[in-house]
Amino acid sequence: MNVSHPGVSEPCGARRQQRVAHLLPVLRALARNANVQSATICRNRRRPRRCSVAQIGNLLFRRLALVVSLIGSFLVALTGCSRSGEEKETEKPAPAAARVKHGANGETVVALDAETQQRIGLKSEQLESVWFQPEVKGYGRVLDPASLVALVAELDAARASAQASGQEFERLKVLSQQNNASIRALQAAEASARRDELLVESVRARLILGWGRKLAGRDDLAAFVKTLAAGEAAIVRIDLAFGESVAPTPTSVRLVVLADEEHSLAAEFLDSVPSVEPQMQGSGFLCLLKGKPLPFGTAVTGHFQIAGEAVPGVRVPRGAVLRQEGRAWVYVQIDERSFARRLILLEHADERGWIISGGVTDKDRIVVVGAQAMLSEELGAASFLSGARE
Repeated sequence: MNVSHPGVSEPCGARRQQRVAHLLPVLRALARNANVQSATICRNRRRPRRCSVAQIGNLLFRRLALVVSLIGSFLVALTGCSRSGEEKETEKPAPAAARVKHGANGETVVALDAETQQRIGLKSEQLESVWFQPEVKGYGRVLDPASLVALVAELDAARASAQASGQEFERLKVLSQQNNASIRALQAAEASARRDELLVESVRARLILGWGRKLAGRDDLAAFVKTLAAGEAAIVRIDLAFGESVAPTPTSVRLVVLADEEHSLAAEFLDSVPSVEPQMQGSGFLCLLKGKPLPFGTAVTGHFQIAGEAVPGVRVPRGAVLRQEGRAWVYVQIDERSFARRLILLEHADERGWIISGGVTDKDRIVVVGAQAMLSEELGAASFLSGARE
């Protein structure tokens, strides 16, 4: 008996024919044995034609079990070989386009063969050595000038009241010397003038405590506040981390918006503030941002440039910087096939990239094209490099 199925190899078909050939004699013997047992069920009785219902049910159950056994055995013999072949095909491991391992210092190393590097367009460059002025970094936000505007208006009103009450006191003093004013009226005018003077001092003290002595002492304070209210300028507060300082006074300040870290805005250093940010616990400073101001509450990073000697660093192209877990990384080429992912700190941005002073040196080659594809491979997106995507 030859059983053939399309799509099955010759060794598999031969093994299946052997199974069927061994199985058929066994099934025939089981069928004969069942027929013999069913024929003799009622012969051993005195009345052969009167078999009980239980005996007939037993006979039918045996024959049904025999039929199920025959069908199951035949199906196992036919499908066993093809199933094992399919399992072997699915067990074949897919070829890996890259390997991910960890170096001696804990860095993640990605190994790519030449074909994969060519497919993703990988390109590496030697880092450029540069010199830059040291900076101190802080964090802050654009302040709402509403409270400052209110204080300045209150100060102007207090000054006007103090001026009027002072003039009234001087007039009554002259009249009192001429016996044309009572002592009671003179004392009331003196108390009113003194009260208005104290009110001016109180408002001025609140202004100094909240916004700094330098800003509160501006001669053009009223005009300055008008520019803030008109949106022509903005005040930014920057707080340093605990232990940081900008002494002596910074030579320049640049602000970087967190939503656009590749561009910076020049600002003017105003003064230090007497209060401390509860979370930072460092020194706080006020800066003036002119031109097109940022919306109130915008989070910014402040970079205070301090006087001193320039420090060496390297320039990293923007295309080489990767963002992962809230930090910046680059891939440094170790050899022709291996690349290590290294953590860097973005310090200064210019029109050509980022200038940093640590993590990499001018002797390193970093990946400037294809870095994102390498990160995808490292994180488990193997189909990205193997070409199994649309």
